[in-house]
Amino acid sequence: MNLKQNTRLALAAVALAASNLVAAQTSLLNVSYDVAREFYKDINTAFVASYKKTTGKDIKIDQSHAGSSAQARAVNDGLEADVVTMNTTTDIDFLAGTGVVAKDWAKRFPHNAAPTSSTMLFLVRNNNPKGIKDWDDLIKPGIQVVVVNPKTGGNGRMAYLAAWGAARKRGGTDAQAAEFVGKLYKNVPVLAKGGRDATNIFLQRNIGDVLITFESEVVSVDREFGTGKVDAIHPSSSIVAENPVAVVERTVAKRGTTEAAKAYLNFLYTDAAQEIAAQHAVRPSNAAILKKYAATFKPIQLFTVEEFFGSMAEAQKVHFNDGGQFDKLYTVK
Repeated sequence: MNLKQNTRLALAAVALAASNLVAAQTSLLNVSYDVAREFYKDINTAFVASYKKTTGKDIKIDQSHAGSSAQARAVNDGLEADVVTMNTTTDIDFLAGTGVVAKDWAKRFPHNAAPTSSTMLFLVRNNNPKGIKDWDDLIKPGIQVVVVNPKTGGNGRMAYLAAWGAARKRGGTDAQAAEFVGKLYKNVPVLAKGGRDATNIFLQRNIGDVLITFESEVVSVDREFGTGKVDAIHPSSSIVAENPVAVVERTVAKRGTTEAAKAYLNFLYTDAAQEIAAQHAVRPSNAAILKKYAATFKPIQLFTVEEFFGSMAEAQKVHFNDGGQFDKLYTVK
């Protein structure tokens, strides 16, 4: 074999290696909150097929799930997420504050970059043996409440704000709301790290009489543990929990995945993805699809974060930062 042939072979090998590298990099990492595993598993399957159909290219989506605040800190500390899909805006605001996502991330996609939302319900044991129907039942003596630590998960922050807001919705003052929430947390035997950890505490460790969690967890529990294990209780009022999303600018700039990441998040607004959301009891932003699934999303008086807390950023500062209201109301057991 002469030098010219050797050179051609070497160049062909380099070209092949380069093409394999490009193929290997056609992947995205979605870093998300704890109870969204099954939802995004189905979203990813649908997106991969859609992306192939529209672009002719293959793509792989990897998932990472834990308490949303822990996830945000991991991304900030170097976890190479291409996108983040969280359950409260504070976790993405945190990443915007450190330059990991765009400062105007909420304007990059429709509905303030929240393609879906949820609310907080109660899961009780089958046939509701303790007769739990509304927020006031959670502060009764002998009732054990399982909830996520609001310091580590958006699930926990929304549960806390839902309880506080419910007290306000009934006409209570902030002082009365603080008293109510303080009593509720006295009935919490252990704080969970994230939403799925809370479900496992409730169903696998058999701790507690009621679990406060996202509406979507009802479907997940039925699928994972079998139907008939829990009953879903809709309290008289609860909070709107938006599920915001953002491109992780730091990662996509480095990996060259900007367009794929945008395509992935835009896909969440399509009819196909909104249908998948509804099937997982995640509330679609598409009004027509939300109405179609009226049997899943039962009537409940919803209030927004803005109504009683100004904004999630303000709620974070007042209630969840070190030395805030939560620290005053709850003593770690």
